[in-house]
Amino acid sequence: MAPDDWYLTRDLDEFLARAGEFLRSRPDRHTVHLTVTENLRARGGRTYGDGAPEFGVLEGEAVRTGTRGVRASFFRTPPHPLVLTPLTEAEADALAARLAGRERESTAGAGGPGGIEGHTGAGGLSGVNADQDTAAAFAAAWHRRTGARTCLQRRMRLYRLGGLTVPRPAPPGRARVAGPADRDLLARWYTDFCAAVGETAVRDPRDWAEEHAGSGAVTFWETPDGTPVSMAGRSPVIAGQVRVTAVHTPEHLRGRGYAGAVTAEVSRVAVESGAAEVLLFTDLANPTSNGLYQRIGYRPVSDFAVYGFEPAAPTP
Repeated sequence: MAPDDWYLTRDLDEFLARAGEFLRSRPDRHTVHLTVTENLRARGGRTYGDGAPEFGVLEGEAVRTGTRGVRASFFRTPPHPLVLTPLTEAEADALAARLAGRERESTAGAGGPGGIEGHTGAGGLSGVNADQDTAAAFAAAWHRRTGARTCLQRRMRLYRLGGLTVPRPAPPGRARVAGPADRDLLARWYTDFCAAVGETAVRDPRDWAEEHAGSGAVTFWETPDGTPVSMAGRSPVIAGQVRVTAVHTPEHLRGRGYAGAVTAEVSRVAVESGAAEVLLFTDLANPTSNGLYQRIGYRPVSDFAVYGFEPAAPTP
């Protein structure tokens, strides 16, 4: 496995032409790639962060068929971590070598104008997000190749909806789709959600609220007097899959069944909209949410991990 086996590009259309069929072949394992690239396509390839998106494709020969095809891919939207499909240790090391070499060239002022080589986006890699084995392998390879310090930041579990079980009895109130009048509340809750899961709110909360208010992408659970007490979002149907996102209940309202009720409602709507698979991620450090989603009918698919990278200390 050689570093040059990885094909790198900043062109979203080119990436999807090469890797689209591969990503659609496993919509559950590739849900983040599918939803993020669709979001980028809708925005004309622009990210919400401070750097241009980057993509990579690894092609190789299938052992059983002898035919060449895509084996793996990645994308990066700075300042977010690198997001990888499953890799072997050799594939992870080859990618780390390729990206580390590019960073060294960039630091030295090398690299051709306009190309991907020599370009590192916003200050190099901030981390990696992948299934737990791939994330660990790439983090170790990145440390070997760059001397960067790596730290396990978060462990997650991907779930798939089996048979939906609506919580009974439901908490008082009803579900309601967020509308334009809810922009201020959506902006506040987006900020609170990011803080609760330990993520930096890269999006401007007002922009996030503007995009989601009235789009049908966010649902509230509200009390009988019309006060929203919990929210859950969902992605569009892409390659037959929908991912439930941004499930949030203010801390003082938790433990009353609101999150379960709104998640069940969003899941029901996703199924009725034609999704063959309804997915969601949980933080494994939160046993309450993991138990809740399993009671609703979600079943584990795979465990994921996020590692953060910090540059090696300079040599005196």
